Amino acid sequence: METELSDALALEQKSALAERLRFLRLQRGWTQGQVGAASGLSTPTLSKIENGQVSPTYDVLLRLAYGLGVDVAELFVSAQSHMGAGRCSIERFGHGEIHDTPLYHHRLLCSQLANKCMMPFHSRIKAHHLEADEGWSRHEGEELVYVLSGIIELHTEFYQPAALHAGDSFYIDSRMRHRVISLSEEDAEVLWVCTAPEVSRLSQ
Repeated sequence: METELSDALALEQKSALAERLRFLRLQRGWTQGQVGAASGLSTPTLSKIENGQVSPTYDVLLRLAYGLGVDVAELFVSAQSHMGAGRCSIERFGHGEIHDTPLYHHRLLCSQLANKCMMPFHSRIKAHHLEADEGWSRHEGEELVYVLSGIIELHTEFYQPAALHAGDSFYIDSRMRHRVISLSEEDAEVLWVCTAPEVSRLSQ
């Protein structure tokens, strides 16, 4: 029963992203090919995302946001209008936009504000083992991960794997290939904060 509920929730989340992506594309009067050209993604990939057949990685979300000229969070929910110096957003426990991938279960926090300098997530690390060529990520920006529970292992292209326990944290340059797995029997949970890269530099 729990598995069925989880599968149903994942399908609903894919549908929400698919509908939002389609809305943003049609709002601009663009074809999938035009979005692909602007974001550096193939038309078949965009078609699968719009039809809820795949959950894109964070790297792909960044490219979509760049191509459409929006914040990553705006791929899931309409952002509030821009505010001045008094910006504030409160996210209650259990709320936040969900983005589920085969490796991670991300809950986007305080996603309502536009033009943020960072993207905070509450993430569950689902992957416990990966092949040598699986699960790597690389994108503009920097990121901080603070382990809330369990044990994670950080893999990067320049350093030896490092195990981190609850209370440990790491900070990396996101342009370096990286990935995270859970070493504990249960899925580890972390607070994951990525800086929002400058739009002009996202085309790499």
